Amino acid sequence: MADLILHHYPMSPFSEKIRAMLGYTGLSWQSVITREMPPRPLLARLAGGYRKIPVAQIGADIFCDSRTITAEIASLSGKPELALENGTPEMQAYVAEVDLTVFFACLFAAGTPTLNRKVWESMSLVDIGRFLWDRINMGRKARVRAISPLQAKPRVKQHLADVEQKLSGDFLFGTVPTHADFSTYHSLWFIHELAESPLLRGYPRTLAWMERMKAFGHGDRWEITAEAALEIAGKAAPRPIPAEHRQDPLIGSRMRIAPNDYGQIPTDGILAGATATTWILARHDAELGNLHLHFPKQGFQLTTQ
Repeated sequence: MADLILHHYPMSPFSEKIRAMLGYTGLSWQSVITREMPPRPLLARLAGGYRKIPVAQIGADIFCDSRTITAEIASLSGKPELALENGTPEMQAYVAEVDLTVFFACLFAAGTPTLNRKVWESMSLVDIGRFLWDRINMGRKARVRAISPLQAKPRVKQHLADVEQKLSGDFLFGTVPTHADFSTYHSLWFIHELAESPLLRGYPRTLAWMERMKAFGHGDRWEITAEAALEIAGKAAPRPIPAEHRQDPLIGSRMRIAPNDYGQIPTDGILAGATATTWILARHDAELGNLHLHFPKQGFQLTTQ
């Protein structure tokens, strides 16, 4: 089995969700550090127009969005509770709120001198300007409205009270961590670890849980270049798609897929497979050969070209 490759950047909250999950499962993985915003020309050869981070790769199979990445980690590690689709309706509704509304509230509430210093240390002035313009532009085009900055801290405090109440045991929905724990962790990680904000003071159960999650670490990781990741894709073939996942009447049609919330840059290809929760788009690169891109159905829109 080829090692999972994660295309990410250090200050990305959704990347931290995946890094922490890889630490928990003990899977070995290869790390490709990418830019905080497009253009990412080498990654674009793998993921097409898809612009969000992280992106995962196993050979010539490319996994877009943390939902498909976590489902893949769940399968590889034998821990089905990490796949969102295996959670209860209550858990799935909770994660939907945490990964969108709470996530943006945490970003807006995390402004501290410490976070500003870390940004200045990790990015050039030019890149900071480009990053801010990129995020402003992406927000303007989004189909969902983020919470207002004035409402951010009250919403985060409401979320922290909810988390504190849920933590009657070691983890949010039972005795072992589930997808919900990692979704909750990455936003609070941005506030508590990166921004070093005092917002979590007064929530002792949550702070203890944060330490348990942090203790998982990031697992067995080693760095490779984006060029090396492309070489791995070029030497591999996409894994076979079972016959039961090739029954959709649109299989073989030219399709376009894009997120339906924000970062709605489309990716074009041939629909090669469909499961209850995912679409698989086939793309061809002149040098890399055939690639299969895996997208979740939830949160994405598939249209004919």
